[in-house]
Amino acid sequence: MIRVLAALAVTVVLAGCAEGPNGPVASDERVAAEAYRHPGPATFTLITMINNTSESGAHTALMVNGSQRVIFDPAGSFYNDAVPQQDDVLFGITPRVFAAYKSAHARTAFHVVTQEIEVTPQQAEIALRLIKANGSVGPAQCTNSTSSMLRQIPGFEDIKDTWFPSRLMEQFETRAGVVTDRYYEDDEGTIVDGVAKVEL
Repeated sequence: MIRVLAALAVTVVLAGCAEGPNGPVASDERVAAEAYRHPGPATFTLITMINNTSESGAHTALMVNGSQRVIFDPAGSFYNDAVPQQDDVLFGITPRVFAAYKSAHARTAFHVVTQEIEVTPQQAEIALRLIKANGSVGPAQCTNSTSSMLRQIPGFEDIKDTWFPSRLMEQFETRAGVVTDRYYEDDEGTIVDGVAKVEL
């Protein structure tokens, strides 16, 4: 009974991991044509949506900047015709697209925490390979899939598996060199409304 209650609690907390439908799968040709690599070093950026009232986490995503920049958005709700997507991977993450992604999630009820850390090109390529091979993630599994994936990357084996976005965020905060930022907006509505207002 305790396990059942715990599972229900996780589902309620992580309801933000499945608020809207994803779009059609982009072709490999389109993904290749719109690939983008951000200037500078290879990086991981953990993205966590935080409830402004309870301070609990609502969704986890991971942006990887390696040979290209993508967002692993497991069980996510962001879809825009201008952003190629395969399974739970968003491609072509230019600064404008990244700003739109944050804006779509931030609203009166939630803000977006980003935690960027420099990694080696090798670590970034391993992450990209794992992300692309992961397939689609089921509802409420965003943080668990992200933490499990990170544990497979050399140098990140100490990441503990967790179902809770705020706990993964806390683990990232202790890593040397992490740069944290918080993004707020004051508009109403849901993630679906936020995505609808994005223009790219």
